[in-house]
Amino acid sequence: MSDDRLKRYRESIDNIDAALVFMLAERFKVTQAVGRYKAENGLPPADPGREERQIERLRKLAQDANLDPEFSEKFLRFIIDEVIRHHERLRG
Repeated sequence: MSDDRLKRYRESIDNIDAALVFMLAERFKVTQAVGRYKAENGLPPADPGREERQIERLRKLAQDANLDPEFSEKFLRFIIDEVIRHHERLRG
């Protein structure tokens, strides 16, 4: 038995997942450029002030979008940690 509604929902989820992957790829291309710039200019890999501002900004956006701010913070923290890891490696 086929459920067309469920199939359409899942197709939409698949499309959104694909868009998320491509957006993350673009974000990481830019953060890698930032990491190279920081390494070339002797800047530290992490910027705690910027990170906190970004988290606060994302929490506000999440609230406005009716998304759990805790989830959005965890998601951004995961991304930030990965970016810092890349920056540290570029510095090495």
